[in-house]
Order: sequence, then C-alpha cells, then structure tokens
Amino acid sequence: MITVHHLNDSRSQRILWLLEELALPHAIIHHARDPETRLAPPSLLAVHPLGKAPVVEMDGATLIESGAIIETIIRRKGGGRLAPAPDTPAHDSYVQWLHYAEGSAMLPVMLRLYVSRLGEAGAPLHPRIESETANHFGFIDQALAGRDWLVGDTLTGADIQMSFLGEIAKVQGLLPRFPAIAAWVARFQARPAYARALENGGPYSFA
Repeated sequence: MITVHHLNDSRSQRILWLLEELALPHAIIHHARDPETRLAPPSLLAVHPLGKAPVVEMDGATLIESGAIIETIIRRKGGGRLAPAPDTPAHDSYVQWLHYAEGSAMLPVMLRLYVSRLGEAGAPLHPRIESETANHFGFIDQALAGRDWLVGDTLTGADIQMSFLGEIAKVQGLLPRFPAIAAWVARFQARPAYARALENGGPYSFA
C-alpha cells in the first residue's frame, strides 16, 4: 500500500492526482495548515525531519520531493504508463521537466508570493521578479504552443509535476498573458482522475 501524507493547498495534491491516473490503491493521511501562518503542522515532523509535504511511504521506504516521488512511482508502479520509453529523446525531455519544475521555475513564483506580503518594502525586488516570471512562463508557454502536453502526445508525469506552476499562475492572474498554459491547465483540470484526486484530497485553493 502507498500512503500519502497530504497537506492541504500544497504540492502533495499532484501526488494524489498521479495515483488516480495510475489507478494505484493508496491511503491518505491528512495534515492541515495553520490557518493564520499557513505553515505545515508539527504532525508532519513526526513523519520526516523536514516537516514538508508531500511525503510518501511505499514498500518500507519514506520518499520526499515531488519530482523524485513521481519518477519513482511511475518507474516502479506505472507499468510503462505516464513516461516515455527509456533511452529515447522524449524520456530525456521528460526528466528535464521533472527537475525544471522545482529547480528553476518555482523560485520566481514563490518570491512573487512572499515579496507581495512585504508591501512597499518589497518594491525594489518587483522588477526582477516580474522579469524572471515572464521569462519562465514564456518558456513554458512556448513549449506548449500547438500541443496538448509537454512531452509527446499524451499526459506524462512531466505534466503532473509541472501542474502546480500552472495552477499558481492561474491564481496569480498570469494566464491571460500565456494562452497555451491556460489551455493546458483547463485540459488537465478536466481529467476525471484530477477530479477524483480533488475529491479525496479535500479543499484545494488552486483548482
């Protein structure tokens, strides 16, 4: 059995979606953010020293980091689904997207979120943040132009890993500037497995 430690309004929602796409049996342990600080609760520290979500328990191991979790589950439990064949250029692109989501693209998004809370004190940082936001989302939009999914002709783990970025962009009002991303977000949010994951995961502000 796969157990997901799920935090509301967090990246762990995409792990629930992945498991629904693969129709893998799993249990969900819910953890709730502090309503004032929006931080994860101490209960996650009992699962892993970092106290962050997602955390997945599978086959006696504890897994962290969304990209690593997605790659591991697809490789070990996917039966050839949701990933291009190994040793192909498409697989290289797939791995690149898995790393890019958190390694590069998430930084300006999170800075945009946190600096907005500083009011005027954060004003000097706005031009650089907006430049980097436009740079990264422009890159993603170009990659999606004229296609339904990031790699190949079908949904892969790359789309699931990148989905949180598209959802954040939607909430932050960025999507009118990036029509290919907007269409992609609408496409994956319309999938039945996505809807089942939302139902199982509980309230999710980014849907």
